[in-house]
Amino acid sequence: MILLGACAAWSLITAAVHDGRPEGMLLAVLAVAAGYAAGRVSGALLPVAAPCAGAAAGLALAMALPSYSPGPWYAGPLGPAGATAALLALATGAACCAAWAAGGPALRLGLGGLACASVPAGIALGSVAGCGAGAVVLLCALAAGVARGRGPWLAGLAVAAGLAVVTLWAVAADALPVGIAGALDGRFTAHRVPRWRDALWLAERHSGLGVGPGRFGELGGVVSPAPPAEGTPHSAPLQQAAEQGLVGVLLLAAVFCWLLYALWRTPRSTPVALTAGAALTALAVLASVSDALSFTPVTAGAGLLAGWATARPLTPPDSTRPGR
Repeated sequence: MILLGACAAWSLITAAVHDGRPEGMLLAVLAVAAGYAAGRVSGALLPVAAPCAGAAAGLALAMALPSYSPGPWYAGPLGPAGATAALLALATGAACCAAWAAGGPALRLGLGGLACASVPAGIALGSVAGCGAGAVVLLCALAAGVARGRGPWLAGLAVAAGLAVVTLWAVAADALPVGIAGALDGRFTAHRVPRWRDALWLAERHSGLGVGPGRFGELGGVVSPAPPAEGTPHSAPLQQAAEQGLVGVLLLAAVFCWLLYALWRTPRSTPVALTAGAALTALAVLASVSDALSFTPVTAGAGLLAGWATARPLTPPDSTRPGR
């Protein structure tokens, strides 16, 4: 709550200095907090049914609203919208968490089938990233079943998210070798990399307080001739750096690290913790190269998944009862 409160307070401070619009950031903070609280409560009461219902809702929302994006559709490699891929990744993680929490083999098999539905759903929606993210979460969920300690695995997830952000930063700064830069540039549309360079240019010149929340659409267009229609650079860390400075980036990273720390300390089983961590890491990678966190269902879904994976069961496992 302290970290989320700091995120909200810093967005208000930077908005007051630069006459920005902090409503988007405040809504995202509220969605994460509400989702986390609802996940903790429902996960304690219904550890299997709650994430199962959430996974079904996420898949239905992704299928019903494949064009869930306020601006133009940026294709490869994210498909129609980053939000669609993010919803598929979160739905897969929720279904896998429900499967690991289930008792009977038949129920676990059925929930595993629900988790596998994200891969064909991504193919049907034309979302390569959604299909890939769902497949990665599924593989991580299977590997979590044989994991003996969660600390090294969660540290590896943190490193993976950090490498994604560092690579994004290097692409925006044009600091990669020619061969690697050409290969990566070919994976993104002609519109996205110039937006990242616009955000990095603003971040370098306003590293303290940024340019103010919601003002990238007004001040972008330095590298590219026109700012994006929806006012975002399609990258959560670069948007934070441009609009809220270095402190905004550190707060965003602190929230993600705290989620991994909470999964390390959770009383739930190791497979549940690692599966949720893999889904949240997939979301972090997607948010680094898209505007996935600009959508309330995605931020609320991330809070729900974290709440389900860190909820303290009302009935302790048999192995922890006295006399067992």
